[in-house]
Amino acid sequence: MRRSAILALAVHQAIALPATAETALPPAAFDGYTSGKTLTYALNGQVYGAEQYLPGRKVRWAFLNGECLDGEWYPAGDLVCFTYENAPEPQCWAFYSLGGRLMARFMNDPEATTLYELEQSPAPLACEGVEPGV
Repeated sequence: MRRSAILALAVHQAIALPATAETALPPAAFDGYTSGKTLTYALNGQVYGAEQYLPGRKVRWAFLNGECLDGEWYPAGDLVCFTYENAPEPQCWAFYSLGGRLMARFMNDPEATTLYELEQSPAPLACEGVEPGV
């Protein structure tokens, strides 16, 4: 299935899901789902970026230009909060399972950002300036 068809399906499912039916994934379920994977996320129908979920709650976020940021995540109640090397202020998200894929709502400003999982891979991110295995 092409990326646009997958995104259209995810967006359709998000629109069809009533807000009262949404239940955030507990952080342990988030960890089980993401561990060892690289997920690509979309925002407003466009690829937004990708995140690699490494052992020990470590993450690597990649922007579309290939620039990567290393960080980590931690549970905060039902939220999953991230800190990155250039952004020590926590960025907290509520994750939901939507048709077998993740939807993420940015809780620091819930009106601002909702991301949808577009695809997943076991392959690491290709980052500019990062040596393999680092």
